[in-house]
Amino acid sequence: MSESSVFIVDGIEMQSEMSSQVHWKDRNFFEVIYKGKKFHGEILKRDIENRRLSVKLNHRVFDIQKKFVLDDLISKLGLDKVKVKKLKELDSPMPGRILKIQVQQGDQIQVGDPILSLEAMKMENILKSDGEGIVKRIAVKTDQIVEKGQLLIEFE
Repeated sequence: MSESSVFIVDGIEMQSEMSSQVHWKDRNFFEVIYKGKKFHGEILKRDIENRRLSVKLNHRVFDIQKKFVLDDLISKLGLDKVKVKKLKELDSPMPGRILKIQVQQGDQIQVGDPILSLEAMKMENILKSDGEGIVKRIAVKTDQIVEKGQLLIEFE
């Protein structure tokens, strides 16, 4: 298989065929002519950094990714796995008042999970997880005033 003609379509590796033609109407719309049949297409979403497109072709949506020779080596070395930070503790980023604690001791926390709400300068700030962990101890209570850098939550 040639490096320039391998794609992953909906999770299945495919070799492109030179017998097809693509005619672009504008930046998002195109036509594909394949074996004498015409298919209307539209780019729904672009993820250029990861070489991915979400494409609608004759009312069916496909996830397409361009494959390169280095992709297999990167995968074998495990470099394609996103490294997730292991949480140790959450400190207050600013002085304020705890409005709501959204976790409990023993909860498993993932990246992006809301942990607690902190009011500072009359604004509610929702502190979200930037890593993974299990809540070991909650060091504050609702309505408690906290200082910048004060320990809020410990993780295992």
